[in-house]
Order: sequence, then structure tokens, then C-alpha cells
Amino acid sequence: MTTSPALVQVEESWLRSTVGRIFGSLGYSPASAARVSDSLVEADLRGVRSHGTMRVPMYVERIRAGSVSRHESAEVVRERGAICVLDARHALGALTSDQAMAMQKAEAFGVGAVTVRHGFHFGAASRYVLQAAESGYIGIAAANTRPLMAAIGGAEAVVGNNPLAIGVPSGDGAHLVLDMALSEAAFGKIKSAEQSGTCIPDTWATGPDGSATTDPAEAIRGLLLPAGGPKGFGLAVMVDVLTGVLSGGAWGDSVQGLYTGPEIPNDCSHFFLALNIEAFTDPDEFRQQVANMAARVRDSRRAPGVEALLTPGEPEWNARGAAGKGMVLVDGTVARELTNLERSLVVPPVMTN
Repeated sequence: MTTSPALVQVEESWLRSTVGRIFGSLGYSPASAARVSDSLVEADLRGVRSHGTMRVPMYVERIRAGSVSRHESAEVVRERGAICVLDARHALGALTSDQAMAMQKAEAFGVGAVTVRHGFHFGAASRYVLQAAESGYIGIAAANTRPLMAAIGGAEAVVGNNPLAIGVPSGDGAHLVLDMALSEAAFGKIKSAEQSGTCIPDTWATGPDGSATTDPAEAIRGLLLPAGGPKGFGLAVMVDVLTGVLSGGAWGDSVQGLYTGPEIPNDCSHFFLALNIEAFTDPDEFRQQVANMAARVRDSRRAPGVEALLTPGEPEWNARGAAGKGMVLVDGTVARELTNLERSLVVPPVMTN
């Protein structure tokens, strides 16, 4: 087992079109297939490969098994002013979450809050809060997962490592984006390590026997460790309330895993909040103050041996250009899987004279 995955450069246009054709071959409209492709490729571009195109085979397996529906939008369950509850009907999370990011509500009411029940994996939560930030709003997005973490001192998983993201627009264009699973590491990072045959830090998870492990396969069968101990655990419980309980959807043990039983719906829940800055203060002044805050962080005194100080989301901004213009870094195994999957699903056009 190696300590780092073998990354390869692929053309961004090839990756987008390949993933789009895969979902198009499964019956999605060209627009919806492109949106799903965009959500996954953007994660790869930002260096968040655990939530990128490595997920495509799992998505396809679940679509073919019927646990992910071919609906392309969520259904309104109830609506009152700034608040809306959506039923995702087990559709692809990228499609329903674009719909749920609540910016239209925030434009009308100053704030918009949307919960989603009967959902599916929405990829990187940063996608949705970044959309909000780029449109001039503060965005918050959260999701719950199957239980992966025990209570502090416990030996049984009772809550997911429920991801939470916050996006804030900045006057310098480098918007602040916090995107974190509430475990020491996202489950997707461990799954990515398993696929590429790499080790994980021994602070991420325990094996089935409760001992710290560097083997991702053992970690998947064990327990994830909460970020910051009781703080991460407490936040995870609260996210389960905001997503699952508040939406009238699944929470705790009712949420199913993504890699077990492809015929069983994931049934996760989501929460989205958008804040219209103009309802609180002058938007231009706000963005300038955020840029000043970010500059204060970057320009602060560094510890010996530290080259740069980064704001939330800055590593992902920097990663976006790491592969070179028009290129994306992906795990070599993922690139081969996508090629084979496209060949198996997409019927080539018939050539005529």
C-alpha cells in the first residue's frame, strides 16, 4: 500500500463530456447530465477528488439498481414565505441541491431556508455555497450521512460525519469557503484512499476492534473519529437535527450508506440557508471588509518554516490551476474506470455514407 495516489492529467473537456455522456446514456436530459458532470468535475478541479468523478461508478450503479431516481428536480412539500420544504424523490443530489440553495427566497425576503427530505449524495457542499457567494449571498449548506461516529466514549456509530459548508463573498474574488465533514476526514477521502491503495493517517479512524488504523479498508469497517473530539460530535448531532429532523426526513440509523446495498435508497437529508447581505448592510462595504479580513490573515506573522497562511477555501482556489490550463488531476484508476464505463454504456453513433 502506497502513501499517495497516482494522479494523472486529463483534459477538462474530455472529463466533462465523458461524464456527461455517461449520465445522458442513463436517460437524463442533456442539461441535467451536464449539471451533474459539472458538479463532479468542479470538485476534481478544486482538488476535492473524494467528492469528484470517483463517485460516478457508484452513482451509475445506484441509478441502474433503482435506488436513485431519474427525476431531475425536487417537489415542493410545503412553502411559507422565506421557508420551503422539498422532497428530492431520491434524485441525484446535484440536481435537487442546485434548486434548493434558497437564493431566490433570500432575494425576496432577505433570508431563505430550505430543507430537503428523501435526498441523495450532493457531492461537495462547497459547490452550493460558492454559487451563493458568487451571486453575492452568504450561503450555508449541510447534509447528514449514515452513522459513522460514536458518542465520545462510545463504541457504536450513532451519528454521521455530517458535512457543513459556509460561503461568504469577498471583494477580492477569492470568496471565503469553509467545507468540512465533522469527522477528522471525510468518508470520501477514506474511500478514495481504498480505491487507490494508499494509507491514511492513524488519526482519522479506528478499525472494527477500536484500534487506530492506517488501512482505509479497516477504517470503512470501523468508526470515524470526530473533528475536535466532543466539538465535532456535538456539531454533527446538530446538523442531523437541521437536516433530517427539521425536514421530516431520515436521520441517524434511517440514513443508509452509499456503498452498501445499491438497491436501497440513501435517503439522506439536506439543509440550505441563504442570507441577502443587502438586507443587513451595504454589500460593497461588506465584501471589502471580508477582503480586508482575508488580507489580515494572509499577512499575519508566520511560524518558522511556514511559507504561506491561507484563508478558508484558499487551498481549493490554489488547486484549481495546479494541473495546468484546461487540465484536471484525477486518480489514474478513476480515469480508466470512466473510460470503461463510458464504453459499456454509450452506444457509438452509426456511421453512414
